[in-house]
Amino acid sequence: MTALDKIFAFLESGQPPHQDAGIFGATIPEEDARIHLIGIPWDATSSYGQGSSATPEAIRRASHQLDLVDRSFGSVYRAGISMRNLPALLETSAIARAKADQVIAALDKGEQPDPDLLAEVNALSDDMNQKVYDAVRESQEQGKFVGLVGGEHSIPYGAIKRMAEIHDSFGILHLDAHLDLRQAYEGFNYSHASIFYNVMEDLSQVKRLVSVGIRDFCADEARLADASEGRIKVWFDEDLFAQKAEGKNFGQIVDDILAALPEKVYVSVDIDVLAQEYCPNTGTPVPGGLSFHEVVYLLNRLGHSGREVIGFDLVEIVPGEEDEWDLNVGSRLLYKLCGVLAHAQKLLR
Repeated sequence: MTALDKIFAFLESGQPPHQDAGIFGATIPEEDARIHLIGIPWDATSSYGQGSSATPEAIRRASHQLDLVDRSFGSVYRAGISMRNLPALLETSAIARAKADQVIAALDKGEQPDPDLLAEVNALSDDMNQKVYDAVRESQEQGKFVGLVGGEHSIPYGAIKRMAEIHDSFGILHLDAHLDLRQAYEGFNYSHASIFYNVMEDLSQVKRLVSVGIRDFCADEARLADASEGRIKVWFDEDLFAQKAEGKNFGQIVDDILAALPEKVYVSVDIDVLAQEYCPNTGTPVPGGLSFHEVVYLLNRLGHSGREVIGFDLVEIVPGEEDEWDLNVGSRLLYKLCGVLAHAQKLLR
């Protein structure tokens, strides 16, 4: 029996993992893992609630209480899942956060922010993007598949940029309450609210952005989506509700969403796509939202659709001060995303 087989046997024994164990209760060496999760503890530009920089480490601990048989994808852990964080970013994030707070405070007073402070935040965000890009490239060069765990929604830019270098054409399934199409929101080039403006502006390899669950956006974002000539397709939360209220079943709605996606798909999940009961501490909550089962159903259907899922991110989870509910929900979505990737890439042993 190999060392990896012993790890799998322990997971299948039903015994509780050691508190220092890795993600989902298993400490799997990176060389033996087929899926590398990379924790990005970054929360520099969030414009309302804060705290997502603490999530990568917190979600590791919360993931230990999951049972690991997925009814749709089976024993996902047998793909081999490891997780490493980029701890240097936690300190850099705190520095950028302190500077960003001063910029935001000036804007709140109707004043012009200090341009030097703004430039420093943008430079630190550039550095974060490069570190994420380098980490993803390193894993991919070892033949691994990558998922990011955030952190605010600015974090996947470096990963998507790397995907664009090795895939000539792909789409993004974007689950979120927000369009995230603002240009340099609050002056931050890589704001959490600007991730898909930057992606669509910079990366022509992204042929289609399919945004689902949207219920908060500004006029400029709506105009940008409308002017995209179909490159950006939006399923607004209000329309999803109306279609269901008027008799269209959710399975038919998911058929339409999947039909809009190309052969290769990157998945970006902001936890606030869910109704707030599932993520009460997320940084920018919005009334409405999908149920947990609706998101799981959509991801299950994607995984079994025959499309090539090339990577993913899960962002904007904020640990609660009094309980781990957000982490409980988030760790289950993280395992589901691993299952989608593992099944699509035929990684399961």
